[in-house]
Amino acid sequence: MDKPISFILNGKKVEYAGSASDRLLDVLRDHFHLTGVKCGCKEGECGACSIIMDSLLINSCMVAMGRVENCTVVTIEGYSKTERFKIIDQAYASVGAAQCGFCIPGMVLASECLLSANPNPTEEEIRDGISGNLCRCTGYNAIVKAIGIAAKEGKGLW
Repeated sequence: MDKPISFILNGKKVEYAGSASDRLLDVLRDHFHLTGVKCGCKEGECGACSIIMDSLLINSCMVAMGRVENCTVVTIEGYSKTERFKIIDQAYASVGAAQCGFCIPGMVLASECLLSANPNPTEEEIRDGISGNLCRCTGYNAIVKAIGIAAKEGKGLW
């Protein structure tokens, strides 16, 4: 039997005893019951399965569990407990940036990673920062506006 895979998930040390070749997306949803991580394309193209792994935005559908050993993984469920999330959440709500909600967990995590790297992005930088996350409902303008609002409202948090 293989050694369990240990990692930090939303601030808690956890172990996964399954196969190292299992997809992180499936493990998060099926084993840890974190359904904010969505299965959209299974090809790393849509961003619905986005998580933050060791401070980087990652498509969890493209990560084998063997790669997660000793890493820190944050899903929307963990991120939603932070002050930064509150700012992004309020900004998204203020402009109606969330419609069906399918892409929003990944989009919010992309917003976090963008603002962490660049706390005062231009519109072009925002569009580039979320370019790996597809949305079929909003046309992106509201999301871009929300991220700009979050950057202003959250000054000093990022």
